[in-house]
Amino acid sequence: MARTVTFKGNPLTLVGPEIKVGDAAPDFTAVSGALELVTLAKTPAKARLFSVVPSLDTGVCQLQTKKFNESLAALGDKVASYTVSLDMPFAQKRFCDAEKITNLASLSDLHNQSFGKNYGVLTTGLPIPLLARSIFVVDKDNKIAYVEIVPEIASHPDYDKAIAALNAVA
Repeated sequence: MARTVTFKGNPLTLVGPEIKVGDAAPDFTAVSGALELVTLAKTPAKARLFSVVPSLDTGVCQLQTKKFNESLAALGDKVASYTVSLDMPFAQKRFCDAEKITNLASLSDLHNQSFGKNYGVLTTGLPIPLLARSIFVVDKDNKIAYVEIVPEIASHPDYDKAIAALNAVA
């Protein structure tokens, strides 16, 4: 049976596997703000938070990124954190610079949508692909420690649970 989320009440199908706690974190290739290819292996071997948003040009996605930026300040170098979207790296950088986002690096999945496909959060059913709003925490051994795929894309994730999961593996 297909996995789905909704966008303003309309169902969207999720492409890719259902990732569960304890699974090996899938690899991906995304593009940084410096236009460098980033893979899972190129992220530091420490606790990592992947905050996945449909687009940094929308209010909920902006709030999600700002909220995690604030919450992550206390963890400092103990963790690595990323905002992942299908936005162009230039647009991600513009938003992060304007909003002083310093505790999350931006990763664009526009290159080949491998993050969305491999983590099971690429949606179909709209005129353009989007990533479903989701949170993944990966431990230092590249195991999935926390997963939240928000059932309604326009809703917020559970910030407290995500930060608690990140703290638990930091």
